[in-house]
Amino acid sequence: MKIASTSYKEKKIRFSDEGKGNVIVLLHGFIERIEIWNDLSEELSQNNRVICIELPGHGESEVIAPTQTMELMAEMVHEILENMGIAEVVMIGHSMGGYVALSFAEKYPIMLKGLGLFHSQALEDRLEAKVGRERTIEIIKLNREGFIFNFIPELFATCNREKFSKEIEFLKEGAQTLTAEALIACLQGMKERTDKLDLLMEIDVPVMFIAGKEDSRVSMTSLMAQSVIPKHSEILILGDCGHMGYIEKKAETTNFIRQFVKNAHTLNK
Repeated sequence: MKIASTSYKEKKIRFSDEGKGNVIVLLHGFIERIEIWNDLSEELSQNNRVICIELPGHGESEVIAPTQTMELMAEMVHEILENMGIAEVVMIGHSMGGYVALSFAEKYPIMLKGLGLFHSQALEDRLEAKVGRERTIEIIKLNREGFIFNFIPELFATCNREKFSKEIEFLKEGAQTLTAEALIACLQGMKERTDKLDLLMEIDVPVMFIAGKEDSRVSMTSLMAQSVIPKHSEILILGDCGHMGYIEKKAETTNFIRQFVKNAHTLNK
């Protein structure tokens, strides 16, 4: 993966751009960085142009606001793509990246050929979840490093934590670049995001859902219910998988995404 940087609101934003053909944009999740897409980008860029954008405050990308709303990050993604002269994309977001992709779909529907929710969803935070984010913010203020150490393993299915111990350490190492300011800015943004079920009902492009049966962050049952809302949707349900399907079920998710991208362009001709 060849990594470059650009700027948004005078802040550094990292991205990668490889391959030729139809454009796929990959957006990582909370506490991740663009390197998580190394393997998937390499596979998909054999027949597509793959752009990975590092969200503000993650990796080497700088924080752009005290509260980084999903709409603000979607505007950032849009400006970067516009500056690259890109008019149409299939956009796939993991976790928080999916929330950003939903906001992008709402604000810039003409640019979208397909939308992928990778362990992500269209529901806003309910009251209990909002309280949980506030509690997490207080934990981060007291012990940022301890939060990172405990948070990342819990994203994996229990049965996979030992199997993917090296990958977990890689994620922990990458997350060390995140400041408390960055973590809190994203948590505030996720807490404030709005419900996008109406968007799923109205969207004219194919929507992809990937769900893990052991996902502690996004309910598989909820995702299954959401998957019947769009006019055209495709869903992959993964057994023995938590929130990290791109690691826990690499081959299955890669093949599913590759086929979804093909279908999205076929259906939009």
